[in-house]
Amino acid sequence: MTILSGSDILAYIQKGELKITPFASESLSSAGYDLRSGIDVKIMPGGHALVHTMEFVGLAPSICGQLSIRSSFTREGLLGSFALVDPSFRGQLTLMLANLGSASVGISKGERLVQIVFVRLSKASEKPYSGRYQDSVGTVGSKRNF
Repeated sequence: MTILSGSDILAYIQKGELKITPFASESLSSAGYDLRSGIDVKIMPGGHALVHTMEFVGLAPSICGQLSIRSSFTREGLLGSFALVDPSFRGQLTLMLANLGSASVGISKGERLVQIVFVRLSKASEKPYSGRYQDSVGTVGSKRNF
């Protein structure tokens, strides 16, 4: 497994193995890309919210993504619960954020919220993602069966 550098990310986008739309050059870092909030939201102390990314992400069968909340938000008390972004996933990502701090935390639409680090697998996935969240648009709640 190899973590893609910023220049690798650009090369994979050029080759069509990675899609980030809309792409903002200021969100590209040396080892990842900062995904932006697709909505304005205020999370009260003890509360939580689902927030979708502004960007649509598309991964090749040989690439997965790992999400981390930006450190400025953790310093304000926000924690996020994020799953691995599976190879071949396409769509906007829905993030669950919880406020463990003592003050409300506002997130503006378009604000950089989480970093995604792209990992190249040693070989393409034999079981690429094709689940119920494929091609997600906007904030998507749970689709699990009870």
